[in-house]
Amino acid sequence: MVNKILLTFVAADVFFLVGGVLLLVGSLVMSAKINGTKTLENAPQVLLLNVFPMRAAIVNSVFVFITFVLSLPGIIFSDNRLWLKAHGYMVVVCAIFTLVVGLRVWFDTLKTRANLSSLWGQQTPQVQSLLQQRFDCCGYLNSTFPPFQPDSVCTTPLVAAQKQGCVGPFSSFANVFLDFIFTADFGIVAIDAILLLCTAVVLKDRKERERYRLIDAKNGFLGI
Repeated sequence: MVNKILLTFVAADVFFLVGGVLLLVGSLVMSAKINGTKTLENAPQVLLLNVFPMRAAIVNSVFVFITFVLSLPGIIFSDNRLWLKAHGYMVVVCAIFTLVVGLRVWFDTLKTRANLSSLWGQQTPQVQSLLQQRFDCCGYLNSTFPPFQPDSVCTTPLVAAQKQGCVGPFSSFANVFLDFIFTADFGIVAIDAILLLCTAVVLKDRKERERYRLIDAKNGFLGI
């Protein structure tokens, strides 16, 4: 007879693994973008990814893979509870780790304008020009702050003065981008919580089965 409780656990475990794969692949893709050439299309994302805790995300994905491996003996050996308990503790570690990363990104969204001001000032004139072209703006706060940077959008000081500063459109873009990242992190935490519940249910089910086996053995019904 198919054990539906175990099948539900296996399904949740697979989703948990998929979350770890997404963390690893996403981090590697982000790292490749950061080390690549900045273009008109990717310059804003690359700047924002520079402040994302990339190494923490990669370490988190490694913890997820280790946790998944710990679940395999618990799945294969239907009477075993030790491996599942170790798996459950590791799920808690992964959930806390992912939650901290997500909270870090969420906290950054609360001070987006201040962070972007420092980020803007650290960029070369070429990168600042890419941002001006991308968002059709001139300067960070306005065309005179920082000093006027001419390009195809801000051709002259007079033209630049008639355009908005980049702080508005860049902040809006950053908030949407970072919101997507920390929402995805919190989604993975939700999967972790579901898996933890499934692990607890499987442990309880196996404990009950073991108790009934002991009762049967005591009453001499074990071989029936």
